[in-house]
Amino acid sequence: MAEDNKWRPPGEEDDEEEEVDEAAYKTIKDAILFVVEVSQSMLTGPPSTDGKKTGTDSPTSAALKCAYALMQQRIISNPNDMMGLLLYGTEKSKFNDEDDSSGNLAYPHCYLLNDLDIPAAEDVKALKNLVEDEDEFNELIVPSDEKVAMANVLFCANQIFTTKAPNFSSRRLFIVTNDDDPHGDDKTAKSSAAVRAKDLYDLGVIIELFPISKPDREFDKRKFYDDIVYNQLPTDPEAPAPISAATKPSSTSDGISLLSSLLSNISSKAVARRALFSNLPLELGPGLQISVKGFIIIKRQEPKRSCYVYLADEKAQIATGVTTQMAEESARTVQKVEIKKAYKFGGAQILFSPEEISQLRNFGDPIIRIIGFKPMSMLPVWANLKPATFIYPSEENFVGSTRVFSALWQKLLSAKKIGIAWFIARKNAAPVLAALYPSSSSSSTTTADDETMNPPSDHPTMPQGLYLIPLPYADDIRQNPETTHVIRAPDSLVDRMRTVIGQLHLPKARFDPAKYPNPALQWHYRILQAMALEENLPERAEDKTVPRYKAIDKRAGEYVLEWGRELEEEHQAWVKEGGAAAPAPGSGKRGKADDDEGRDGKKTKRVKVEEGDVIDDKEMRQMVKKGTVGKLK
Repeated sequence: MAEDNKWRPPGEEDDEEEEVDEAAYKTIKDAILFVVEVSQSMLTGPPSTDGKKTGTDSPTSAALKCAYALMQQRIISNPNDMMGLLLYGTEKSKFNDEDDSSGNLAYPHCYLLNDLDIPAAEDVKALKNLVEDEDEFNELIVPSDEKVAMANVLFCANQIFTTKAPNFSSRRLFIVTNDDDPHGDDKTAKSSAAVRAKDLYDLGVIIELFPISKPDREFDKRKFYDDIVYNQLPTDPEAPAPISAATKPSSTSDGISLLSSLLSNISSKAVARRALFSNLPLELGPGLQISVKGFIIIKRQEPKRSCYVYLADEKAQIATGVTTQMAEESARTVQKVEIKKAYKFGGAQILFSPEEISQLRNFGDPIIRIIGFKPMSMLPVWANLKPATFIYPSEENFVGSTRVFSALWQKLLSAKKIGIAWFIARKNAAPVLAALYPSSSSSSTTTADDETMNPPSDHPTMPQGLYLIPLPYADDIRQNPETTHVIRAPDSLVDRMRTVIGQLHLPKARFDPAKYPNPALQWHYRILQAMALEENLPERAEDKTVPRYKAIDKRAGEYVLEWGRELEEEHQAWVKEGGAAAPAPGSGKRGKADDDEGRDGKKTKRVKVEEGDVIDDKEMRQMVKKGTVGKLK
């Protein structure tokens, strides 16, 4: 689709580019407000352990470091998203321009450290100074003697979201606390807080709880927060990731385990969901349609330039690009109405009007139309041109879509069938034949005897459901190269290599991509972050993809040496048998006599083709039969 443009020849981008319906893409702007409790227990560091260095980070300090790390990340990766930080339970109070000097505060003991806005470099620096400067931290983070009503905190968050992010499609409230029962037996305060939480949910704000268990007891959400945090239905496509178990206090040297746990949870929630298409009709038969949404589950991330910057002035400014078409001979500005599109055919330019171009590209309205069913075994692993698209039912256009979608998925699974569908993703897009593949956590994997498509949901991070897998056309399949003089290893050598591979298996024999961030991408963002925050440039990037050579040598070093010795012995025996006389494929060491010798041992003439000549299909077929294609020059 849009990413295919980089493979087109230069100068054809404007002619071949599809008209993209922007309404078919759903991008989510995110607004996150951290709400961190400040209390005596939240300011207490982890318990000391005998014989080990104890940590120094209290839960409040770790939460602020987590907010700082997330703000650092999002200022680069999500420059249009908003973040804010609200402390409650502090001795000081501040909301917008109000402070303690105003006398009558609307939200006592609530301190708005960072207002909900797009993070700037100054905000990140200020938060960094707070978490690193102990004196500044102790001066500001002082717990109050009075209890703070959670209804007041939630109403404060409500006002922040209403004034700062009224039209955002994703608004989330992250509460970090270790108090599972802030109001005790006060039923009135609990009821007021539940009403304020309901107001937030009516506004479209999702409350996320990050509970921290105390050393002596676990965090019990049933006491208070079950009435504050609403459980999302599993069938809701907009439901965020489920909240993980309570985070326990750190007992490491610097409290890094608590910080890592919080940051890991929040980073997994910070990824915005983007739909490839929304409310697309899925036609199961004449007159039977449901609506579905499509999501790209896996997509390669690359460094992106969000804007151009003009640096010739005293202050850097964002540059606005303007494109002007000019005539090559006279340098005259060409108006849009003077430009016509054309295709080359037989050496001539064939002109088309905009209406004719639109008709050429129009293959019908966007739709997924099932045209038949086939056994799963007929879908080979190589028949996969692009990443699969995960589809999910939507009730917006057709009520009952979820029930019909579920029945189709279960039937395909039980019958071990796939659907063959005619797929047009958006207006003016090229039609694609796609396989409608049902997947589940118990789906079988690919084996050597049964070379079927490996279901995408075998990895635990992949959702269960239906996937659209684009299938190749006949024009997309290329012929395999000739594989002559194939040398096969003896069974003894294969058995020794099997032992080596067995020693190098990953944990649970599964590759988890979440453990290996892209080093080039991380290095790019780290440099941008250092330049934006005026920090020292890092010396080198952290690359977790570098093999652990010491561990490999310890586990498989001796087996590799044994395999190498046997390989040398087998090679010497193969040479003695005359195996070295046969040229290796692609070695480029053929003599002149070999070049002139045909398949039947007779010499063949070289075929000369003058520059600019065109060989038609008939001549090419004759050359293939005679084996003279390789003699073209």
